[in-house]
Amino acid sequence: MKQTFTFSQKLGQLLAILLPVLVSQIAIFAMSFFDTIMSGHASSVDLAGVAIGSSIWAPISAGLTGIVAAVTPILAQHLGANRREQIPFTLAQGMYMSIALALGTVVVGVFALQPILAHMDLEEGVRSIAFRFLAALSFGIVPLFLYTAFRSFIDAHGKTRVTMLISLVALPVNIALNYVLIFGKLGFPRMGGVGAGVASAITYWVIAAISLLVIVRHESFSQYRIFHRLPRISFAAWKELLRIGVPIGLSVSLEVGVFAVVTLLMSGYSTTTIAAHQAAINFASFLYMIPYSISTALTIMVGFEVGAKRPADSKQYSFIGLFLAAGLAIVCAAFLFLFNKEVAALYTTDMDVLTLTQHFLLYAIFFQMSDAIAAPIQGALRGYKDVNVTFIVAIISYWVIGLPVGYALAAYTSMGAFGYWIGLITGLAVGAVGLLARLLFIARRFQKGALQGKMTTKADAAGLAVKQNVQNNCQM
Repeated sequence: MKQTFTFSQKLGQLLAILLPVLVSQIAIFAMSFFDTIMSGHASSVDLAGVAIGSSIWAPISAGLTGIVAAVTPILAQHLGANRREQIPFTLAQGMYMSIALALGTVVVGVFALQPILAHMDLEEGVRSIAFRFLAALSFGIVPLFLYTAFRSFIDAHGKTRVTMLISLVALPVNIALNYVLIFGKLGFPRMGGVGAGVASAITYWVIAAISLLVIVRHESFSQYRIFHRLPRISFAAWKELLRIGVPIGLSVSLEVGVFAVVTLLMSGYSTTTIAAHQAAINFASFLYMIPYSISTALTIMVGFEVGAKRPADSKQYSFIGLFLAAGLAIVCAAFLFLFNKEVAALYTTDMDVLTLTQHFLLYAIFFQMSDAIAAPIQGALRGYKDVNVTFIVAIISYWVIGLPVGYALAAYTSMGAFGYWIGLITGLAVGAVGLLARLLFIARRFQKGALQGKMTTKADAAGLAVKQNVQNNCQM
């Protein structure tokens, strides 16, 4: 990357990184969507089992892969500072930590999954499908976490088009495996919803293998000779990864978790209300891919500029991304307002569910505006390696404010189920304001040079230890 760019050039760079990320996220979202849809065509029990299993796995997966994704801002800053000698070492440590987290997740699941499902008020058939779906999925956790580390390495170099192509390959593979395993085609047994878990596990191995091949063979990455001589485990490097990754993972888990809790609380309402809520949340989650992708792109761009010690550029990228997200959110909000009936019709033909879904989608308009501020700022702050305040904001906005407000409105006013949505909107809005204040503060401090000193003494303390040990640890 050049030292200086005009505003339009920076916007072009951001879009060049952003668009492949967006396509990748849509492909990943589509895999979960087809798991659910195709399981539903097997039977209602299979659909319910996969839905329960996915609701348990989603916050866990989001949180743990969020920890591994700490590799992205660290590598982006290494690249910006031209510390390329540290890149193979950092990726290797990210791989080791990914394997450790994955194995730990499997071990905990062996002991915890049955008790969790036993305490849920489920039909025995649904409970069995959910357990076996997650058991099958567990065979793909190691490659999934490794793929997250590989993707972070590739994305940090700005090669998001590569991960986009991998995601686009994975989607038809996942759909084909679902078809064969769920419905018992080509001589395979009919596995129902459990087949969706097996298909996902196999798909995770496929994308991890493709990513590994790309890193070894692609000219942009082969120069690092990542697997030529792997270093020993360095707990100093793990400390830096965990210091950045744990707050990221917890923040993501808290956000995903509050929506999961609201869904569970919705179980006290009619089937029509639950169905309408699920449909509206699903489409809102789809639209969230836009600000989330901008967030990922900003982590890369801001991290590079911070590493290069260009505070004006890092701040400008942050606000380019923020205004881009806000503009796109206005477009999405207008779309939801004008075509909410057509969107609702994608999910149901039941007139009662369709009408209620339309109402929920109007509330989703306000989701778009808050997410357009909060998500890009989170990405920018990760580029600065500033993650602890984001975690604190998530606790306060979602769990201290949003969920209690929603519960109070739902339980003690005539708003009913809509009260939970108002609570979520309130929490998201509070979080967006808090994060915006933090970004302005961090950008101002970095502009003055004070933040850079703090990052050297605190945020990169473990990183300095890593640098001192790179040469020693690279010997095996």
